[in-house]
Amino acid sequence: MVRKAYENINEIVNPEHSALIVWDVQKMLVERVYNREEFLSNMNKLIAKAREKNMPIFFTKITPLPHEFESPARKYSSSKMKYNLSQLPKEAFELEITPKENEIVLNKNTASVFVGTNFELMARNAGIETLIIAGIATEVGVESSARDAINHGFYTVVASDSSSSMDKEAHQRSLINMAKLFDVIPTNELIKWLG
Repeated sequence: MVRKAYENINEIVNPEHSALIVWDVQKMLVERVYNREEFLSNMNKLIAKAREKNMPIFFTKITPLPHEFESPARKYSSSKMKYNLSQLPKEAFELEITPKENEIVLNKNTASVFVGTNFELMARNAGIETLIIAGIATEVGVESSARDAINHGFYTVVASDSSSSMDKEAHQRSLINMAKLFDVIPTNELIKWLG
């Protein structure tokens, strides 16, 4: 059986087969983005629309491995980003936006929703074909997950202004790069397509 190919954004973001990934909207990151108020406003609007449409929502949460079990390569990578997760207080890891009872929180320790989680299994079991991705940081986990999503055969949409970063230029470069591969859409436009 050949699956129907969607040909326009209206078909792609149909809430009946779409899910929202809220990427790492944790206190330690939200307080450092360059456009905190605008980002939170857009993120809250997008989540409200997804809830209104009864779309599955997955919140990801950075959950570091114990120091002795973390890979040396990831420790090195983290050092290049100039922060040490092991030195942050527990409260820093709390989600800025509280998930509702039926929404999934994925504890993860990589920059892709597909690595080290059961996300793909859950998405396939639920008949999800489109992933709408938004969160922090655009050029790290949002882009990594979006690229992995398309490589795993999911239609992929990034909410451009419901994503943010500590580095405005890196955020903008990432959006330009991603727009060459899949739809990158402002929140208000995406909300209209969701109905």
